[in-house]
Amino acid sequence: MTRQDSIYLVRRELAYRENDGIEVWLLWHESSGDVFVVVHDRHAGELFELDVDPSAALDAFDHPYAFAASCGVAYGAGAGVPCSLDVSPS
Repeated sequence: MTRQDSIYLVRRELAYRENDGIEVWLLWHESSGDVFVVVHDRHAGELFELDVDPSAALDAFDHPYAFAASCGVAYGAGAGVPCSLDVSPS
């Protein structure tokens, strides 16, 4: 892969937070428009990533474990799992 090709793989950090060894990133892939939430639990050595619908991005960032569970993703086993929640008003 050339440096020029790698430009298209860059994810931009939209938000980041860390508390008690758990890091959460909200990332956006500029060329595709895809949005991801990445969670790293440093204590457990676990890392997972959720491919989220942009309309649910902040919910997924604020509550990544609940979001993952609502999508049927087991903790630590969510690499690249697409997921979206119905966030439309009832």
